[in-house]
Amino acid sequence: MSSAHADYEPTHRVDHLLIAEMVTPGSRVLDVGCGDGALLHLLTETKDVDARGVELARDKVNACVTRGLSVIQGDADIDLDDYPDQAFDYAVLSLTIQATQYPKAVLENLVRIGRHAIVSFPNFGHWRIRTDLLLYGRMPRTRNLPEPWYLSPDAHLCTIRDFYDLCETIDADVEEAVAFNSAGRRLPIKRSLSLQNLLGEKAVFRLKKAQPAR
Repeated sequence: MSSAHADYEPTHRVDHLLIAEMVTPGSRVLDVGCGDGALLHLLTETKDVDARGVELARDKVNACVTRGLSVIQGDADIDLDDYPDQAFDYAVLSLTIQATQYPKAVLENLVRIGRHAIVSFPNFGHWRIRTDLLLYGRMPRTRNLPEPWYLSPDAHLCTIRDFYDLCETIDADVEEAVAFNSAGRRLPIKRSLSLQNLLGEKAVFRLKKAQPAR
């Protein structure tokens, strides 16, 4: 990890720290599926952003508001259509896209609403998951995917390679992609998609809408 992480509390989620590195200070940020507001708080404190949040669970919305965060109740699958184009500098979705009902539509909205979109997700292509499927023939349970399949909120798990393909499908350019392991160490792999897909337990992508060719 970069030395910039020394300024952050060690209790922060690793993908939140990587997302914070990708955000320009003073920018406007929409955090979709913001949960208890941990990322919004981090960005407000360290990047002085104008932060807004959308969260489905009412109790989590209330918790965010109690912390002084600007968060409204909303559903990523339904309510993002109402936001105007490029209303924010960054539209963020952290460890949530796999739990949405329509990931493609949600990602299309993210790159439309934000000048940049930042998405983190667990990688179902990690070697340990592949090994468990091969050896035991069952849906794997790992630190990143702890629930049994019948209780998991993750309806659309994907691999890093799958996500790259989806970005191409919706005409989104990948500006930056970081794969990392369970210890939070980013993998020194930038040019090999196959190795990212094999060794990364999670990934963070920064995207923007591709410009039409002239």
